Amino acid sequence: MSSESIEVADIREILKLLPHSYPFVMIDRVKNIHGDEQGIGIKNVTVNEPQFMGHFPDNPVMPGVLLIEGMAQTAGVLCLRQMAEAARAKSLFYFLTIDKAKFRKPAVPGDTIEYHVKKIAHRRNMWWYRAEARVDGNLIAEAEVGAVIAEA
Repeated sequence: MSSESIEVADIREILKLLPHSYPFVMIDRVKNIHGDEQGIGIKNVTVNEPQFMGHFPDNPVMPGVLLIEGMAQTAGVLCLRQMAEAARAKSLFYFLTIDKAKFRKPAVPGDTIEYHVKKIAHRRNMWWYRAEARVDGNLIAEAEVGAVIAEA
């Protein structure tokens, strides 16, 4: 496919790319991928997720830090899928920065969160993205996240 094509990463590809596993995978799919420039991570929030046992049992709300993690995982998929498989096998993806984070509305079980991420900078092995979490088109959280790819 050319660099102009729009691509999708399903859960199988996400699990191969990211070092995370259940219960810490915060995205189910990434769609509308344009290289490492932008994409939309999808998270289907369900009541049976472990964080809802304690946050909060009678009023389940997705923790804000997990919204930020979903943003970072979406950005990670965009970066890592651009690397050759051999290089990825010798690399780890780490959070570098979280800036300008704002939480506007809660996400609850039954919601489908869309993480809209767009690259704002890339230098050497570091990337920065502007990210927005949306439910039904409504902005619920936003942040700028940065990450670095380092040798394992």
